[in-house]
Amino acid sequence: MLTTEQLQKIENLQEECETNDGILLKLNWDMLRQRKNQSMDFYHYMDGELVAYLALYGFGSTVEVCGIVKPAERRKKYFSTLWKQALQVIKEKGYKKILLNAPSTSESAKRWLENQPCTYDFSEYQMVWEQQSMEEGRGIQLRQSTEDDAPFEIELDMLGFGMSLEDATIHKQEVKNYPNDAHYIIEVDGKRVGKIRVSRNDGESYIYGFVVHPDFQGRGYGRQALQAVVRMEQPSGNPIKLEVEAKNRNALRLYESIGFRTVQGQDYYLWDEFEGGHDA
Repeated sequence: MLTTEQLQKIENLQEECETNDGILLKLNWDMLRQRKNQSMDFYHYMDGELVAYLALYGFGSTVEVCGIVKPAERRKKYFSTLWKQALQVIKEKGYKKILLNAPSTSESAKRWLENQPCTYDFSEYQMVWEQQSMEEGRGIQLRQSTEDDAPFEIELDMLGFGMSLEDATIHKQEVKNYPNDAHYIIEVDGKRVGKIRVSRNDGESYIYGFVVHPDFQGRGYGRQALQAVVRMEQPSGNPIKLEVEAKNRNALRLYESIGFRTVQGQDYYLWDEFEGGHDA
């Protein structure tokens, strides 16, 4: 696992880059803290200081890439060097799809991406809840998921996020091991209608994996479930955050209607020169 010192240096570099560039980076801290080994993390140090870092995040057969470089040390090919190392590991691990992540307003990331064999794929919005009154949920209940719910949760990831059966199964196994996460099944009159996951790390509550089954959409259950989670997290005082794909306008409007506002966009680029893989 990553050491406390490594995590602190990554966090320090992240804060410096965010302050300098006026951006928010997506480093998936819930996953970083649960690393079982360091094969997915790549570093460049100068005199003991971390000046460049690249992380890989596996989601079934897809791998996402995010990296940062100290502002004063950019344009020295440190990130490109780390990327060559990472690409080799990606091939060895057999991933089939590579997505490179960059904050929408990061000029340094966009300059690097312009010279790479990649194509814009989609964007996500990072959103945070702003204080407002919440309606009491009348028709739904949230309960902790159990092993018996596993097939239903896998089905929802396939329906809601377009995952293959293999990817959804792997993803479920991975997220169930995160100790700071709570997994909930959304029920109406004893029937399972959806799911939602809440991750609590570093004084933040993050909503993930929110899906209402298509057979039960359009009845207000999703809105009630989100409001229930917000009410549940309010006493902690944590900022409540989530992400939504930009193309999912219905979800975006739903989140906005109960008080979530967009604070940052994240753009994803598909690496083109990869067929499980010849060299880039």
